[in-house]
Amino acid sequence: MAEVLDEELYRRTKRLLEPGEVDLNGAIVHTDFDGDDEIDMMQATIDAGEIIAEHSGIDPKDTFVYSGNDDPDFSSNQHQGLTLDDEEFVWECQQLLREGSFDIVIYYEASADHDAILEDIEELGFDVTGVEGE
Repeated sequence: MAEVLDEELYRRTKRLLEPGEVDLNGAIVHTDFDGDDEIDMMQATIDAGEIIAEHSGIDPKDTFVYSGNDDPDFSSNQHQGLTLDDEEFVWECQQLLREGSFDIVIYYEASADHDAILEDIEELGFDVTGVEGE
């Protein structure tokens, strides 16, 4: 795992993971995609989501991405990975355009294999910063 590349983003992500109904961990996926690379950025999000599903014991083919375009509680570039059968939470992310390139902040249940998720995302060719919840 790479060192923390963006301290402010790390702190903001850590706050998202603060104790709630579900224990969460997260990853900050640093990309070189700029605002014109939305398709590549979305594919990176899907790839990371499939990795999270696998390391959560869920077949990625049994999940879908909900983008919430018709939901006022969702913002632009916010997506969820949900199970097909009962729409259970697998992961959620925000795609943030920062300093000219996208960072994908993605979080998931702490019961998933956090280290394996980070390693597999790195194998996709991205720098990734892991963020562990409480």
